[in-house]
Amino acid sequence: MNAMGVDTGSRLLPVSGSGGRLRDLRAHEQVHGRLPNTGAADLIAAVRDAGLTGRGGAAFPTHRKLSAVAAGRHPVVVANAAEGEPVSGKDQLLLSAAPHLVLDGLQLAARAVGARDAVVYVHAGPLVALMRDLVARRAADRVDAVAVRVVDAPARFISGQESAVVSRLNGGSALPRTVPPAVFQKGVGGRPTLVQNVETLAHLALIARNGPAWFRSRGTAEEPGTMLLTIGGAVHAPGVVEADIGTPVGMLLGLGGGPSRQVQALLIGGYHGTWLPAEDLPISVAGLRPYGATPGAGVLVALPSDVCGLVETARAVGYLAGESAGQCGPCRSGLPALAATMRGLATPGRAGAAPERIAQLAGLVEGRGACHHPDGTARFVRSALAVFHDEIVAHQDGWCRATHPAPVLPIPSTGSGAR
Repeated sequence: MNAMGVDTGSRLLPVSGSGGRLRDLRAHEQVHGRLPNTGAADLIAAVRDAGLTGRGGAAFPTHRKLSAVAAGRHPVVVANAAEGEPVSGKDQLLLSAAPHLVLDGLQLAARAVGARDAVVYVHAGPLVALMRDLVARRAADRVDAVAVRVVDAPARFISGQESAVVSRLNGGSALPRTVPPAVFQKGVGGRPTLVQNVETLAHLALIARNGPAWFRSRGTAEEPGTMLLTIGGAVHAPGVVEADIGTPVGMLLGLGGGPSRQVQALLIGGYHGTWLPAEDLPISVAGLRPYGATPGAGVLVALPSDVCGLVETARAVGYLAGESAGQCGPCRSGLPALAATMRGLATPGRAGAAPERIAQLAGLVEGRGACHHPDGTARFVRSALAVFHDEIVAHQDGWCRATHPAPVLPIPSTGSGAR
């Protein structure tokens, strides 16, 4: 993925004059300055006043997570860059382009909660070696007060779920576990654990340097700051952009080079997100709430009008069914049944693939899993049934309105369980 933000609007991503990368610590400090020696209580207060929320999908107030972990004994902090969402590339780009912002944020989070152990949990691949090298260099230069280790995350959809992160760091498989206890109470080694998305940590590093008022000068009053979004589908220049929270869809698609074909629908938030009609909606929690959607993992995919939304949804649901942990009934039986029925609906003229049956199956898996994987899949499916109603009618009549067979949504190869 390539950064496509306007230079004057970029906070997290390096501007063109830096060559697109700030991997050298000295160059990073020339741009951002050194970290201030702010105390723990003042750090948490600054994050609270800034209104920073998590950028990993849940948009939970960051100061509340910090305070909860700080209340425990011998906590651990984790920078989560697993990014199992196939249509998202923001975390990988951030680590590649501005890794020291993330590592600074990890040190600040450790200071805020009183941790002496820190981990970078990163999607398996070239970034593992890069982060290990940078962590070793910072340790040699005595930059960091808290030692950091780097652990690779399996390339699976559920590997970044926070209880799966803890399981992996405890020596087990990267599988979600049932809660309670929550990881902020009992996580790595049985200790309180802060699992924070890497983009959130990068924002923390900037807030510590520039202050809450600076952070709030972008975004909306209720949801301040910028966010990274992966723009894909029918746009001329797909990639990662940085934009104010609340930016309308049309402007975001423009940052992606503008639509390359007529757009019929938008996928917002990723494969646990929501299909919506192609309208110029503001991308924020408040702006999307009336439509039953959230920005989620910062994903915006423009689906062209000549592609079948039912086929795209069925492909994604099949992938999600294969990515489940297989630890509970909804994952073992419900999601495969949902995927099979969805494939039937995506096949024009196939009998027995009624949308009512799909809605029923979605209801059966929702709220009954050991984690939220079935819930997110059910939400995704329900939105498809609403947005692609005309296509459903056509398929039931034995034909499809699509004229372009090439797939739009990326589907990684599926293994047999997260390890």
